[in-house]
Amino acid sequence: MDPIVIIGSGLAGYSVLREFRKRDQDTPVTLICADDGHFYSKPNLSNALAAGKSAEQLVSTPRAKMASDLKAEIVAHARVTAIDVAGRRVRWAGGETGYSKLILALGADPIPHSLAEPGSGKVFAVNDLQDYAAFRAALRPESRVAILGGGLIGSEFANDLAAAGYAVEVVHLGPWPLERLIPQEVGRALADALAEKGVTWHFGHTAKAIETAGEGIALTLDDGSRVEADIVLSAIGLRSRTQLAASAGLQVNRGIVVDKTLQTSAADVYAVGDCAEVDGQVLPYVMPLMQQARALAATLAGERTELRYPAMPVVVKTPALPLAVLPPAPGTEGNWRVDCSDAGICALYLDAGTVLQGFVLAGKQAAQRSQYAAKLGQPV
Repeated sequence: MDPIVIIGSGLAGYSVLREFRKRDQDTPVTLICADDGHFYSKPNLSNALAAGKSAEQLVSTPRAKMASDLKAEIVAHARVTAIDVAGRRVRWAGGETGYSKLILALGADPIPHSLAEPGSGKVFAVNDLQDYAAFRAALRPESRVAILGGGLIGSEFANDLAAAGYAVEVVHLGPWPLERLIPQEVGRALADALAEKGVTWHFGHTAKAIETAGEGIALTLDDGSRVEADIVLSAIGLRSRTQLAASAGLQVNRGIVVDKTLQTSAADVYAVGDCAEVDGQVLPYVMPLMQQARALAATLAGERTELRYPAMPVVVKTPALPLAVLPPAPGTEGNWRVDCSDAGICALYLDAGTVLQGFVLAGKQAAQRSQYAAKLGQPV
């Protein structure tokens, strides 16, 4: 009997394997990954610098222990190059295997920056443990860091770098950080809180060119101004890895299109995590991933289970101003009602019937996220 095959050793792949083993201890499982297969929590990459953690220290469980604990064969340093849906086989350089069911936990890639040489060799993106190791190795105690993008990843890294003592400048096209997730009042408060930690903001701008400047680099922005730094972190955003699925003939859009059971357009082939598109949405957060893993594990164990998301606030790792964000569903009509106090900011997204459709809680208010999540869909 061919094994269940999981492609990807990130949080999505290992979460499916863990949840499946809670239900089934015997069915053979093979996990194939392009990296070393050691387990670490990817969300910790954006707050590890202030904690002084190296890439090695972020590894919580080595590959051999993962294989032993989860009774799985782990094929490391094997980048899958082809999926044969008709023949139910997976191939990589130097090997191949059949599968009974296939789970694509491929993750996402950083959206590439458009800066060309010279100087682009000092532009980094941190999307995995190896990226973090390279970025950390390039940092010096006196390094000035320019960040491209003030969204979730950029803001978290800005907080972490500033807390670690680095000079940070953020170039962000939006009018305030996280403008797609939070209203202006909260965005301005976050910008101010990070500015107090030493972060300099360049809102409404993009970097158009990069050049060497002494031992560092200089970014030229779209208004002709310059930002000088020693290293650049690109945090423009993430894009689901869909190439492998597309080449296998699976339906892809922004992500790999799946149904409510996380099955793709091919029978017995599933997608989970940052690469999966459910109901037109790709949700690159931990809580949706865990809900997907539990539902999919049940289906793999023989209990067909449709994915149903509970209210899932996103906790933003910006200690300068703690945030809990539950954005309204796309297309929801309504308005923000923002209340500020010494305890922080409470921003509620209400529809015409004053029904709670989403919220953003800042400062001490962020601790109330569970209470507000329970009120979702109710008049307030």
